[in-house]
Amino acid sequence: MKLRFSGNAAGRSQPDPYIFKAEGKYYIYATGRDGVQIYRADSPFGEWEYLGIGLSEEGCHEYWAPCVVPEGGRYYMYYSSFPSDSADVHEQAVKVAVSDRPDGGFRFVKTMLPPFSIDPHVVRSGGDWYIFYSVNDYTAERQGTYIVVDKMTDMLTAEGHPVPVVRPTMDEEIFRRDRFEKGKHWHTIEGAFYLRVGDDHFCMYSGNCYENEYYFVGYAHARGKEDDLRKLHFEKYPDEHTYAPLLMRNAEESGTGHNSVLEEGGKYYIVYHGRDADAPAEGETRTARIREMRVENGKLLLV
Repeated sequence: MKLRFSGNAAGRSQPDPYIFKAEGKYYIYATGRDGVQIYRADSPFGEWEYLGIGLSEEGCHEYWAPCVVPEGGRYYMYYSSFPSDSADVHEQAVKVAVSDRPDGGFRFVKTMLPPFSIDPHVVRSGGDWYIFYSVNDYTAERQGTYIVVDKMTDMLTAEGHPVPVVRPTMDEEIFRRDRFEKGKHWHTIEGAFYLRVGDDHFCMYSGNCYENEYYFVGYAHARGKEDDLRKLHFEKYPDEHTYAPLLMRNAEESGTGHNSVLEEGGKYYIVYHGRDADAPAEGETRTARIREMRVENGKLLLV
């Protein structure tokens, strides 16, 4: 189901939508070339309004995959961007900004991680904070982008000892064939979203290429009472070499990926971007969508 964007929000795109509830309102933070976009609604199924650019930095562009968390009466935004005078996306680096309110006014604080680092998801576990994000590996058998997790020493600083969470393991995750060298295909696992339900831990991810119709959402699962997220052993569902996406191209939409999750009234909803199946091949046409999701016996299921 496509979310409803009206008024000044109509016709806009919402790549990499991160949904978040604060102070009785719902917010979506989305990727933008000139800054992080912010949208607001009274209900996730109601009309969404565009609030404008909630964060931008002088001399930077391509603000990717924002994530916002509250702590100590402030709102922390984690995202990536890179210099405006560069066209090399591998200069993307995870940064952090702060605001006293969820609807805008975010101020850049610091670059948190070195390039290449993208797609942060910051979560609390057992009283500590952890950051999931994606980096590159040029030496692996399946070269490409993969997900790691690190502990944070405070809201602005990662400890600096990330451990792998989800790596590419199959051809369906190829971002581009022969990308940097003939015969060396580049794979991508990105867009981490961590969800815990009881002793079941899920790391949702997106694979393939965001520009392609076959971009998909999958997940890895771990089980246990462990709160230190670096110590969990995540395994792809159903296994490392079987292609079984939770969310993928269908008759109505394509390029489905980069999700977040909303828990509302005892139910879970996956919020993601996609393109209408008949959308033009050129231009930015990724828009935010929502579907109910069920957690059952260590599995994620769409309703």
